[in-house]
Amino acid sequence: MRFATGRISTSGAWTSERSRRPRPKPATRLTETLSAFFAAASLVIVAAPIVIEQSVDGSRPDAARNTAAAQTTLAPPGRELMFAGYGGVPYTYPSDVVVKKNGLHDLTVKNVAWDGKPFVNPIYYGARIVRFGAGRVGTMLDFTHSKALARLDEDTAFEGTLNGAPAPERARLRDIFRKLEASHGHNMLTLNGLLRLPSITARIQPYVGLGAGVSLPHSEVQFANADKRTYEYQYAGPVGQALIGVELRTARVSYFFEYKFTLAPYEMPLTEREGSWLPLDLWNQLQSWLSGTEPPGGRLTTTYTSHQGIFGLGIRSAPVAAP
Repeated sequence: MRFATGRISTSGAWTSERSRRPRPKPATRLTETLSAFFAAASLVIVAAPIVIEQSVDGSRPDAARNTAAAQTTLAPPGRELMFAGYGGVPYTYPSDVVVKKNGLHDLTVKNVAWDGKPFVNPIYYGARIVRFGAGRVGTMLDFTHSKALARLDEDTAFEGTLNGAPAPERARLRDIFRKLEASHGHNMLTLNGLLRLPSITARIQPYVGLGAGVSLPHSEVQFANADKRTYEYQYAGPVGQALIGVELRTARVSYFFEYKFTLAPYEMPLTEREGSWLPLDLWNQLQSWLSGTEPPGGRLTTTYTSHQGIFGLGIRSAPVAAP
């Protein structure tokens, strides 16, 4: 069965494709602008020392410059702290989406395809703080802002019930959902352990890492022609990641290229709330959980399994020799 000329509302009624869509809130536009500004500012902050470093280095006599290089750039990494920003490109595997609400929905949408659109505002970006001791082991606090938008114009298989009636076997996803995405952030905050691998030169440092943390997406879910939507930041569950990369080191600045694999099982409470900002939205979610209040729209679950290739710049503190 295929719906081609209309949509099904949460009450089961057909309506035309011309139904009005909610306009983005001013807070949303502000969030997008701040996200882009933050990403650009992060790259500017970490890139500026490159120009300064090369300018200062170029003004030194050759002997002094060579001595400084031998003492810093070519020295084995020691105790240091690095602040870094990065951009990248994600790929998220298709996954099943399940929506459950007692007495109304028990719906499974099969193999929903997701788009990352890393260069469309709000863009893909990340920030991290890395700390290494005297040895090869370090720690990293890593924040990644990715996106996952369902391809609403694709035909999709459905199972179960929708609005208390059997779901269509196949339909265009847009006929069922107006919004199905985490587009102001498939946000992941993780604490990671890092291990520096053996290297033949101090300028090139390979590394691997493993970490876990929390998913803090901006959930955007709305059934076709429904009056209300879920539009807020949420805690959606745990996330794990594994990574491998290579760091290209100058005296105080590092360039890094990295591959990350992330696994994020989501459970989105469909609160049908219009959220505002992250701390307040999480506080509202906590209050609902403590009170035992079930979300009025039910719950949506899926799993985002992603490959991510990233490039970034970092500023390091001066290495401190091991005692």
